[in-house]
Amino acid sequence: MNRSVRSTDDVLALLDGLFAPEADRWTDRAADWWDGFYADRGSGRPFFVAAPDENLVAHLDRGLLAPGARVLDLGCGAGRNAVHLASRGFEVDAVDLSSTALDWARERAREAGVAPRFHHGNIFTVELPLPRYDLVYDSGCLHHLPPHRRISYLALLDRVLAPGGHFGLTCFAAGAMGSELPDTELYRTGRLDGGLAFTADELRWILGDFTEVEIRPMVPQEPGAPLFGLPVLLTALFRRPPAG
Repeated sequence: MNRSVRSTDDVLALLDGLFAPEADRWTDRAADWWDGFYADRGSGRPFFVAAPDENLVAHLDRGLLAPGARVLDLGCGAGRNAVHLASRGFEVDAVDLSSTALDWARERAREAGVAPRFHHGNIFTVELPLPRYDLVYDSGCLHHLPPHRRISYLALLDRVLAPGGHFGLTCFAAGAMGSELPDTELYRTGRLDGGLAFTADELRWILGDFTEVEIRPMVPQEPGAPLFGLPVLLTALFRRPPAG
């Protein structure tokens, strides 16, 4: 069949295919790559530490969420943020493409005596037990998406983030880590070069329907610290306007 496009989903899938297979970090086909990434626990990758993001903890310490609030962790990896959130009494659903990462996350949860719900799948298609969440948190997912999948991402936030709820994010910071090629150039190269870098103004533009609470560089943490922080990351917190 030569004609394959008649819906927005068809267009998005077509654009997915413009990227080299080895560049894919966002479709179901990327699960094997992420499994390999998380299989070597002794690799020393900074993201493997069992410590939550310093910005997330700072927001929680300032009273961002009420006890028992519902949280969705996108691209949860080995569960360091999901476990911390559950340890503070929140109802947590956490999603990742990698079954290897989720096995590790479940081990960490058992060791901590908490029970976040872990879900294996694509953030755009996974079935979640709750219709809305008070906080949607993303530590390193958005910067692995190609430009056209920001449409899917914003649709996801519109669907799952409760009115008045918050959206928290960490991503590669422009000038520090990640590709700074223009969106159009990414389709010419067919690569994301390990992830995309963002400026504060770019995040403001992408999330223009949300109210900015804070955008700042992540505060670096020393090795062995109880919190995670790298200077190459940008952190952000936005609030969805209340209903009505």
